[in-house]
Amino acid sequence: MVLEASMIIVDNSESSRNGDYVPSRWETQADAVNLIFSAKTGANPESSVGLMSMGGNTPEILTTLTTDIGKILDGLHRTKIKGSSHFSTGLNVAALALKHRQNKSQKQRIIIFTCSPINEEEKELTKLSKRMKKSGISVDIIAFGELGEETIKKLEKFSEACQGNEGSHLAVIQPSSNLLSDSLVTTPILGGDGSSGGAGAGGASGEGGDTGGNAFEFGVDPSVDPELALALRMSYEEEKARQEKEKKAKEAAEGKSELEQIAEDDEKQPLLDDQGQPSGSGSKDKKDKDDPDKMDTA
Repeated sequence: MVLEASMIIVDNSESSRNGDYVPSRWETQADAVNLIFSAKTGANPESSVGLMSMGGNTPEILTTLTTDIGKILDGLHRTKIKGSSHFSTGLNVAALALKHRQNKSQKQRIIIFTCSPINEEEKELTKLSKRMKKSGISVDIIAFGELGEETIKKLEKFSEACQGNEGSHLAVIQPSSNLLSDSLVTTPILGGDGSSGGAGAGGASGEGGDTGGNAFEFGVDPSVDPELALALRMSYEEEKARQEKEKKAKEAAEGKSELEQIAEDDEKQPLLDDQGQPSGSGSKDKKDKDDPDKMDTA
């Protein structure tokens, strides 16, 4: 089981008030944070998780590395939605918090949520990403909401520069009626296969990549926490079934699944005539042609 120290960064900027996720982007983040904490500590009881925000005037550490879910929930409860996000500064503060972890044998990981535009330049982000890679810090990015193409491109470049680190992924999750945590289960960040079209953006989502070296599905040992493992599996299956249903509906709308119609000569014609003989078109002519001994009565 992977032993990790993970810092979760939530986006509490004004963009998190948006209601394209039910009930809001902020509420769905809080639900996802709870899921990630359970997955990390369930995979290894000695793994620890910290929480910080990157909105407002400056990023703030809400909860230092802990194994107590109560402290994480308290940190979420105390968080206020305000200002704009500080992507680069938040990552730097999280890296500093991981550097001072008590158990140096823990692998370092940052999981950052972002649902707002990123003001930093692409070159600046790439430089920061390489510094994270050099420090041995894996960075998982969860981009959700209606983000612009420029923002997505910046995140993809950042993720590409981090790919040398084990288990660094980018998950671009489009708005839907599902909870963010349900879609997150299908991504490599929580041990899914990354095959979800709505939960990742091609190779940037880490499709086909490793799952951080975790030997258990969704990062949870069923023997340690069977209820969580079952809940994650059910959530994954429900999300996968929903996406398959949407895919089939889309294909049907585009005419891909419709069978080619075969024209019939005369659907109202009976199968047998009044003498009990086949009445199909050409059946009599064919019978006469096949019988050379039949006399021509004409």
